[in-house]
Amino acid sequence: MELTLWMQWYQHILEDFGFVREDDERSAEILNNILDDIGALTPQDIKIKDKVIVFGAGPSLKPNLDVLKRINLDEFTLIAADGATTALLEEGISPDVIVTDLDGRIDDIISANQQGALMVVHAHGNNLEQIEKYTQKLMNVLGTTQSVPLASVYNFGGFTDGDRCVFLAMALGAKVIILSGMDFGKMVTHYSRPDQEDGPADQIKQKKLKWAKKLVRWAAVNSEVKFLNISQGEPVECVENIDPELLETITG
Repeated sequence: MELTLWMQWYQHILEDFGFVREDDERSAEILNNILDDIGALTPQDIKIKDKVIVFGAGPSLKPNLDVLKRINLDEFTLIAADGATTALLEEGISPDVIVTDLDGRIDDIISANQQGALMVVHAHGNNLEQIEKYTQKLMNVLGTTQSVPLASVYNFGGFTDGDRCVFLAMALGAKVIILSGMDFGKMVTHYSRPDQEDGPADQIKQKKLKWAKKLVRWAAVNSEVKFLNISQGEPVECVENIDPELLETITG
């Protein structure tokens, strides 16, 4: 998504949630300073395959993984949204890239990073403490913001971890994006909120998921990328739902 268009989306999001843009930008500046000190990845450093699976932390994630771990995942680049990392590690799957605002299970995120997962760390107004505490414990980090990009902090578009995975994959040249565990419903898992049990999403989380769904739908409609959905939650208009067991056959 072009930055000028994203900033229009961003303004609507700020108004809907009552977020303060200056808070987002302060956090991004702190992340940028840390990355200037420790060294940062650029988008050119992240090489992906034509086919990408984006893993959200929704209720269908684990059923999806039960099937996916039986196919050849080496044909895909695996991008995990934050807490989805934990579910992948539980199944013996290590993501290639983790897109995170650092509110997932941090020990698992660090473990996957040590196993080779590249990190896309997002700065926003509510995670400054996590940015300062954890970024220096990570390696191979690319920074992102939802406001104005900086020298070491990029903006590919996207709001939640899940839809930011989608926009990152698009920016890096994916030709096929498969959505897994991207349910956009009213239930959340402990992968999404490590300090809570599986159950109904609160109103803020539901609102975030609605925005995420809108953004993914926009991406599917306004790009030449082929989108497929193996999640079992709310369907995304203009995205084909498929059986995960057919994934390798359909994607060729």
